[in-house]
Amino acid sequence: MWQFWVDRGGTFTDIVAKTPEGDLRTHKLLSDNPEIYPDAAVEGIRTLLGLEADAPIPAKTIASVKMGTTVATNALLERKGERTLLLITKGMRDLLRIGYQNRPRLATRSAR
Repeated sequence: MWQFWVDRGGTFTDIVAKTPEGDLRTHKLLSDNPEIYPDAAVEGIRTLLGLEADAPIPAKTIASVKMGTTVATNALLERKGERTLLLITKGMRDLLRIGYQNRPRLATRSAR
């Protein structure tokens, strides 16, 4: 059975596939190309399976599809996007520290 690993970035979507025979294949395409395809991950899977654009994806031939994205992380790091207000109640105060993504001592235990 086929296995797929997808990384959807802001510019490109990268796909690694493992064929039923155990071979690895890769495919890269633009993450946003609505004139050609509605979804980059689905289009990449179709291409690697050798399917036509309108052919159904045979779910019984796929063991797994695992997907990750760097879009949100990149937006935070580049400080892009709309200005946002975050309100936090006392019981959720840790979210404010986590939300900044500055955790220089991530692997250490905090003393409280």
